[in-house]
Amino acid sequence: MIGIRRSLTTAICAASMLLMSQSSSQTLQQNISQETEYFRPAFHFSPEKNWTNDPNGLVFFGSEYHLFYQYNPFGDVWGHMSWGHAVSRDLLSWGELPVALSEEDRIMIFSGSAVVDWKNTSGFGKHGIPPLVAIYTGDRPGLQNQNIAYSTDSGRTWTKYSENPVLDIHEAEFRDPMVFWYAPRSHWVMVVSMAKQHRIRFYSSANLKTWNLSGEFGPAGATDVRNWECPNLFPLRDPKGRQKWVLVVGVGDGGPAKGSATQYFVGDFNGDKFVNDTPANRTLWVDFGADFYAAQTWSDIPREDGRRIMLAWMNNWDYADKIPTHPWRGQMTFPRKLALAETEDGLRLTQSPVREIESLRQDHVALRNAGWSDLQALLSRRKWPDTLELVAKLQLQGTRDVAFELRKGSAHETRVGYDAKRNTYYIDRTRANNALSGSEFASRHEAPALSLSRDGFVQMHILLDRSSVELFGNDGLVAITDLIFPDRSDDGTGAYVDGNPPKIISLDIWTLQRKRLVSIEDSWGIIKAEGTR
Repeated sequence: MIGIRRSLTTAICAASMLLMSQSSSQTLQQNISQETEYFRPAFHFSPEKNWTNDPNGLVFFGSEYHLFYQYNPFGDVWGHMSWGHAVSRDLLSWGELPVALSEEDRIMIFSGSAVVDWKNTSGFGKHGIPPLVAIYTGDRPGLQNQNIAYSTDSGRTWTKYSENPVLDIHEAEFRDPMVFWYAPRSHWVMVVSMAKQHRIRFYSSANLKTWNLSGEFGPAGATDVRNWECPNLFPLRDPKGRQKWVLVVGVGDGGPAKGSATQYFVGDFNGDKFVNDTPANRTLWVDFGADFYAAQTWSDIPREDGRRIMLAWMNNWDYADKIPTHPWRGQMTFPRKLALAETEDGLRLTQSPVREIESLRQDHVALRNAGWSDLQALLSRRKWPDTLELVAKLQLQGTRDVAFELRKGSAHETRVGYDAKRNTYYIDRTRANNALSGSEFASRHEAPALSLSRDGFVQMHILLDRSSVELFGNDGLVAITDLIFPDRSDDGTGAYVDGNPPKIISLDIWTLQRKRLVSIEDSWGIIKAEGTR
């Protein structure tokens, strides 16, 4: 009997310890989740959970911006690649839909594009409603080929084409098709990467099903890299009204901030071939930060709008699986309006946050024709929220270096500024945080200013979210995008100067609200866009 009691007592103690251990573990997990959830962006897209990387299939249809993206439905690391799906009516509040295209028969769904087949050239349309057609790479060990799927209910459900693949050249590194309608020749164009050869191929089709090779571009620009991928080709008008074409290509490594990056070429396209205006040995970078990759642009934006809007994955393959977020991993940049500007070195791409950001603006403070002490007093007199928009115009007066210090605490800060000695804009995150260690993250990233007005004006447009900083300098000629992971207590903002302080011609700072909770209703159902996603 005593032995039974001892056994019972031992069992009760063991069970109690197990429950305490489980409770402690659950509490720890909750604390970890709360801390990592803190990094959830307030006005950039991130999925509710799991891994995401490249944006895919950016298309506007039926008053909705569609965003598909590389997605792992089963975890927060790369694998089981499928197409996640979200929609928005304002590029700010996103509603997640079920996975659009899933891995099947061990064929993963790699990157690609989506189009509205207005003329129903594919024959997939029904009852006079044009189909949405997705064009994607099917990936299996040793083979990549191009496939299509279609939707006749505004992208809510998808059917893979029964005769896939539609383009197979029996290559292992042949991926990321971007497709658009080329009106002058009345045919579809596919822009697709021969990744290891650093080449882009062009194919044409009348129906999205049968494709013929029409041209090839490359190698050029950044060629001392692991691969070329995620191409995007689109027209833009230059300042004189002439139509030019911009070819955007992702490189897996060797970028200006190390790791993955995105280059571009400006030239002409005749429906078959792209002719580059830039010397082949010169590389033009879309963004000089570490966290801008796989950039794509929306197709079928209404003509009355007329904007070319770009989105990219805000991460870097050097550390993408290490960033300290949970239960999701990966987010997108803020959408950017693109244009071309004339510089001394030729046409260059400019980028600016889409105008929709104005609807997020809340508290506003401003300075006009002010001195350095006025700026310091303004920045130091309050705690600042973790979401800000800052627009500054400074006039240098013997200034060697000037920067805004964001998410400033006792041990941390991120500097965003201009180095006059080197004529470069920069983001310095060497002291940004301690949440992600490693020299590949603790770094400073610079971008050449390209041009500076004779009166010495420096212009900066900065977007600060909970775990990112985006800088647009000199009217968008410069772009730098970086992730940061500051402590909650890093709630200060300051200013740094080396040399004579600049004159503050103008400064505007807005706090930005979190994306609001909305319901998006249409004839195909109701979805919800969470305010923190």
